[in-house]
Amino acid sequence: METQALDVLHLEEGFAVVDKPAGLMVHDSELARGEDDFAADRLREQFGRPIFLVHRLDRATSGCLLLAFDRDTASALGKSLMAGDVDKAYLAVCRGWPAEAAFTVDHPLDGGPGKPQKKPAVTRFERLATAELPIPSAGFETSRYAVLRAWPHTGRFRQIRRHLKHLSHHLIGDTSHGDGRHNRSFRMMGIHRMLLHAEQLAFPHPHDATRRVQVTAPPDDDFARALAFFAQS
Repeated sequence: METQALDVLHLEEGFAVVDKPAGLMVHDSELARGEDDFAADRLREQFGRPIFLVHRLDRATSGCLLLAFDRDTASALGKSLMAGDVDKAYLAVCRGWPAEAAFTVDHPLDGGPGKPQKKPAVTRFERLATAELPIPSAGFETSRYAVLRAWPHTGRFRQIRRHLKHLSHHLIGDTSHGDGRHNRSFRMMGIHRMLLHAEQLAFPHPHDATRRVQVTAPPDDDFARALAFFAQS
Protein backbone atom coordinates (compact mmCIF):
# COMPACT_ATOMS: atom_id res chain seq x y z
CA MET A 1 0.00 0.00 0.00
CA GLU A 2 1.36 3.40 -0.99
CA THR A 3 1.93 5.73 1.97
CA GLN A 4 1.28 9.44 1.91
CA ALA A 5 4.33 11.67 1.55
CA LEU A 6 4.98 14.24 4.26
CA ASP A 7 4.97 17.91 3.29
CA VAL A 8 8.51 19.27 2.95
CA LEU A 9 8.87 22.70 4.57
CA HIS A 10 12.61 23.21 3.96
CA LEU A 11 15.08 21.14 1.96
CA GLU A 12 18.84 21.40 1.51
CA GLU A 13 21.52 18.92 0.50
CA GLY A 14 22.25 17.69 4.01
CA PHE A 15 18.98 18.16 5.89
CA ALA A 16 15.25 18.84 5.70
CA VAL A 17 12.35 19.97 7.84
CA VAL A 18 9.06 18.18 7.20
CA ASP A 19 5.53 18.66 8.53
CA LYS A 20 4.58 15.59 10.58
CA PRO A 21 0.83 15.04 10.77
CA ALA A 22 -0.89 14.42 14.10
CA GLY A 23 -1.44 10.72 14.81
CA LEU A 24 1.71 9.46 13.06
CA MET A 25 4.47 7.98 15.21
CA VAL A 26 7.97 9.18 14.35
CA HIS A 27 9.66 5.79 14.78
CA ASP A 28 9.11 2.32 16.23
CA SER A 29 9.21 2.14 20.03
CA GLU A 30 7.63 0.43 23.03
CA LEU A 31 4.69 2.83 22.63
CA ALA A 32 3.95 1.63 19.09
CA ARG A 33 1.51 -1.12 20.17
CA GLY A 34 1.96 -3.20 17.03
CA GLU A 35 1.77 -0.33 14.53
CA ASP A 36 3.72 -0.55 11.29
CA ASP A 37 3.40 2.99 9.89
CA PHE A 38 6.13 5.38 11.04
CA ALA A 39 7.33 8.78 9.82
CA ALA A 40 10.94 7.53 9.64
CA ASP A 41 10.01 4.75 7.21
CA ARG A 42 7.90 7.09 5.08
CA LEU A 43 10.73 9.60 4.90
CA ARG A 44 13.32 7.02 3.87
CA GLU A 45 11.02 5.99 1.03
CA GLN A 46 10.06 9.56 0.17
CA PHE A 47 13.65 10.84 -0.13
CA GLY A 48 15.13 7.57 -1.39
CA ARG A 49 18.06 7.65 1.02
CA PRO A 50 18.94 7.13 4.68
CA ILE A 51 17.61 9.66 7.16
CA PHE A 52 18.76 10.60 10.67
CA LEU A 53 16.13 12.03 13.01
CA VAL A 54 17.55 15.01 14.90
CA HIS A 55 14.67 15.23 17.40
CA ARG A 56 11.29 13.63 18.11
CA LEU A 57 7.64 14.65 18.25
CA ASP A 58 4.92 12.80 20.13
CA ARG A 59 2.53 10.76 18.00
CA ALA A 60 -0.33 13.21 18.65
CA THR A 61 1.75 16.34 17.99
CA SER A 62 1.95 17.82 14.49
CA GLY A 63 4.47 20.15 12.89
CA CYS A 64 8.16 20.75 12.27
CA LEU A 65 10.35 17.65 12.31
CA LEU A 66 14.08 18.06 11.60
CA LEU A 67 16.11 15.32 9.91
CA ALA A 68 19.52 14.93 8.32
CA PHE A 69 20.71 12.85 5.37
CA ASP A 70 24.25 12.10 6.56
CA ARG A 71 26.02 11.50 9.86
CA ASP A 72 28.11 14.69 9.82
CA THR A 73 25.05 16.90 9.36
CA ALA A 74 23.12 14.94 11.97
CA SER A 75 26.01 15.37 14.41
CA ALA A 76 26.23 19.13 13.81
CA LEU A 77 22.48 19.59 14.26
CA GLY A 78 22.49 17.35 17.31
CA LYS A 79 25.23 19.43 18.93
CA SER A 80 23.20 22.60 18.33
CA LEU A 81 20.19 20.93 19.94
CA MET A 82 22.18 19.81 22.99
CA ALA A 83 23.71 23.28 23.34
CA GLY A 84 20.29 24.91 23.45
CA ASP A 85 20.80 26.70 20.12
CA VAL A 86 17.63 25.25 18.57
CA ASP A 87 14.53 27.34 19.28
CA LYS A 88 11.27 25.36 19.18
CA ALA A 89 7.92 27.17 19.32
CA TYR A 90 4.62 25.32 19.76
CA LEU A 91 0.96 26.31 19.53
CA ALA A 92 -1.31 24.83 22.20
CA VAL A 93 -4.97 25.14 23.21
CA CYS A 94 -5.65 24.68 26.92
CA ARG A 95 -8.60 24.79 29.30
CA GLY A 96 -8.96 27.95 31.37
CA TRP A 97 -7.40 31.38 31.06
CA PRO A 98 -3.87 31.70 32.44
CA ALA A 99 -3.78 34.80 34.63
CA GLU A 100 -0.60 36.22 33.12
CA ALA A 101 -0.01 37.08 29.48
CA ALA A 102 3.53 35.68 29.70
CA PHE A 103 4.82 33.20 32.26
CA THR A 104 7.44 30.49 32.79
CA VAL A 105 7.00 27.06 34.32
CA ASP A 106 10.07 25.73 36.13
CA HIS A 107 8.99 22.29 37.33
CA PRO A 108 11.23 19.17 37.27
CA LEU A 109 9.95 16.13 35.38
CA ASP A 110 10.90 12.47 35.27
CA GLY A 111 11.92 10.81 32.01
CA GLY A 112 8.71 8.88 31.49
CA PRO A 113 8.00 5.17 32.03
CA GLY A 114 10.95 3.38 33.59
CA LYS A 115 12.89 6.63 34.12
CA PRO A 116 11.85 7.91 37.56
CA GLN A 117 14.71 10.36 38.09
CA LYS A 118 13.48 13.95 37.91
CA LYS A 119 15.47 16.53 35.99
CA PRO A 120 15.07 20.30 35.52
CA ALA A 121 12.34 21.25 33.04
CA VAL A 122 11.55 24.82 31.97
CA THR A 123 8.89 26.04 29.53
CA ARG A 124 8.09 29.62 28.62
CA PHE A 125 4.50 30.44 27.66
CA GLU A 126 2.71 33.37 26.05
CA ARG A 127 -1.09 33.72 26.04
CA LEU A 128 -2.17 34.60 22.49
CA ALA A 129 -5.98 34.53 22.67
CA THR A 130 -8.89 33.54 24.91
CA ALA A 131 -12.44 32.36 24.28
CA GLU A 132 -15.51 31.55 26.35
CA LEU A 133 -17.59 28.89 24.63
CA PRO A 134 -21.18 27.77 25.39
CA ILE A 135 -20.05 24.45 26.86
CA PRO A 136 -21.45 23.67 30.35
CA SER A 137 -18.76 22.60 32.82
CA ALA A 138 -18.43 22.26 36.60
CA GLY A 139 -21.72 24.02 37.29
CA PHE A 140 -21.10 26.86 34.85
CA GLU A 141 -22.96 27.45 31.58
CA THR A 142 -19.75 28.21 29.68
CA SER A 143 -16.13 27.03 29.50
CA ARG A 144 -13.01 29.10 29.05
CA TYR A 145 -10.09 28.21 26.77
CA ALA A 146 -6.82 29.84 25.70
CA VAL A 147 -4.38 29.64 22.82
CA LEU A 148 -0.77 29.59 24.00
CA ARG A 149 2.61 29.71 22.35
CA ALA A 150 5.15 27.58 24.22
CA TRP A 151 8.95 27.53 24.07
CA PRO A 152 10.43 24.50 25.88
CA HIS A 153 13.92 25.35 27.12
CA THR A 154 14.56 21.70 28.00
CA GLY A 155 13.48 18.52 26.23
CA ARG A 156 11.82 16.31 28.82
CA PHE A 157 9.28 13.59 28.10
CA ARG A 158 5.94 15.21 27.11
CA GLN A 159 7.18 18.42 28.73
CA ILE A 160 4.60 20.94 27.49
CA ARG A 161 1.69 18.58 28.14
CA ARG A 162 2.84 17.81 31.68
CA HIS A 163 3.66 21.42 32.52
CA LEU A 164 0.15 22.46 31.47
CA LYS A 165 -1.29 19.70 33.66
CA HIS A 166 0.86 21.01 36.53
CA LEU A 167 -0.84 24.40 36.08
CA SER A 168 -4.34 22.80 35.80
CA HIS A 169 -4.55 24.31 32.31
CA HIS A 170 -4.80 20.91 30.65
CA LEU A 171 -4.02 20.59 26.95
CA ILE A 172 -7.13 19.95 24.88
CA GLY A 173 -7.19 16.51 23.27
CA ASP A 174 -4.46 15.09 25.53
CA THR A 175 -5.78 11.68 26.57
CA SER A 176 -2.83 10.98 28.89
CA HIS A 177 -2.47 14.24 30.85
CA GLY A 178 -5.57 16.21 29.86
CA ASP A 179 -9.14 16.62 31.09
CA GLY A 180 -11.55 14.09 29.60
CA ARG A 181 -14.63 16.34 29.90
CA HIS A 182 -13.11 19.10 27.79
CA ASN A 183 -11.61 16.60 25.33
CA ARG A 184 -15.08 15.16 24.75
CA SER A 185 -16.53 18.63 24.24
CA PHE A 186 -14.05 19.36 21.44
CA ARG A 187 -14.69 15.96 19.84
CA MET A 188 -18.40 16.82 19.78
CA MET A 189 -17.43 19.98 17.87
CA GLY A 190 -15.60 17.88 15.29
CA ILE A 191 -12.02 18.25 16.55
CA HIS A 192 -10.48 14.81 17.04
CA ARG A 193 -6.82 15.56 17.71
CA MET A 194 -4.57 16.78 20.49
CA LEU A 195 -4.14 20.53 20.09
CA LEU A 196 -0.35 20.78 20.22
CA HIS A 197 1.50 21.87 17.08
CA ALA A 198 5.26 22.33 16.56
CA GLU A 199 4.86 25.64 14.78
CA GLN A 200 8.43 26.80 14.29
CA LEU A 201 12.06 25.66 14.36
CA ALA A 202 15.05 28.01 14.27
CA PHE A 203 18.61 26.67 14.33
CA PRO A 204 22.18 27.42 13.16
CA HIS A 205 22.89 26.14 9.67
CA PRO A 206 24.95 22.94 10.15
CA HIS A 207 27.55 23.89 7.54
CA ASP A 208 27.51 27.71 7.47
CA ALA A 209 28.11 29.51 10.76
CA THR A 210 26.89 32.80 9.26
CA ARG A 211 23.37 31.49 8.62
CA ARG A 212 20.41 30.64 10.82
CA VAL A 213 17.54 28.60 9.43
CA GLN A 214 13.95 29.36 10.43
CA VAL A 215 11.03 27.18 9.35
CA THR A 216 7.29 27.49 10.08
CA ALA A 217 4.60 24.83 9.72
CA PRO A 218 0.98 25.96 9.22
CA PRO A 219 -1.66 24.36 11.47
CA ASP A 220 -3.66 21.55 9.88
CA ASP A 221 -7.40 21.79 9.21
CA ASP A 222 -8.49 20.45 12.61
CA PHE A 223 -6.20 22.83 14.48
CA ALA A 224 -7.30 25.74 12.30
CA ARG A 225 -10.92 24.86 13.08
CA ALA A 226 -10.13 25.11 16.81
CA LEU A 227 -8.36 28.46 16.33
CA ALA A 228 -11.46 29.77 14.55
CA PHE A 229 -13.37 29.60 17.85
CA PHE A 230 -11.03 32.24 19.22
CA ALA A 231 -11.43 34.50 16.20
CA GLN A 232 -15.19 34.48 16.78
CA SER A 233 -15.07 35.30 20.50
